[in-house]
Amino acid sequence: MAYQEHIQSAEQVVARCAVVTLSDTRNESTDTSGATIKRLLVEHGHQIAYYGILRDEPALLDVLLRELLARDDVDCILSNGGTGVSRRDMTVGVVERAIEQPLPGFGELFRMLSYEQIGSGAMLSRAVGGIARGKLSFAMPGSTKAVELAMAKLVLPEIRHLLFELRK
Repeated sequence: MAYQEHIQSAEQVVARCAVVTLSDTRNESTDTSGATIKRLLVEHGHQIAYYGILRDEPALLDVLLRELLARDDVDCILSNGGTGVSRRDMTVGVVERAIEQPLPGFGELFRMLSYEQIGSGAMLSRAVGGIARGKLSFAMPGSTKAVELAMAKLVLPEIRHLLFELRK
């Protein structure tokens, strides 16, 4: 089946998503990145099954990821924050441990697209994606512009197709 036929076959798929913001400073009123992810998902016909803000602590994220991966009403986990290179940026290691089937193209393409916007600073992002326990997981940077880029150019164009393939 050609790529376009795959896309057409997946048009009716609805993603039930968990949105997780990792931050030591944000709350629901200041979480513009989490709000952006939720808004874009709903605008594209998807559902929000969970939303939360979590301190940037690996142990807390590990527990939450396990809980979300065990839920029947979650198809995709979209996190933002903690993907940089500072000593507090631990999201990637936790997410990678949960991933059984990496999607390296997500991080590669994100950095390529980010490079077009911000230049060489794009190499500081360790955005990562993959499949964990039959669910999609994408860890994005915490900036709202980065989230908009990842969602608009990568996640939203493929989420239905990816879930269609996973459900075969």
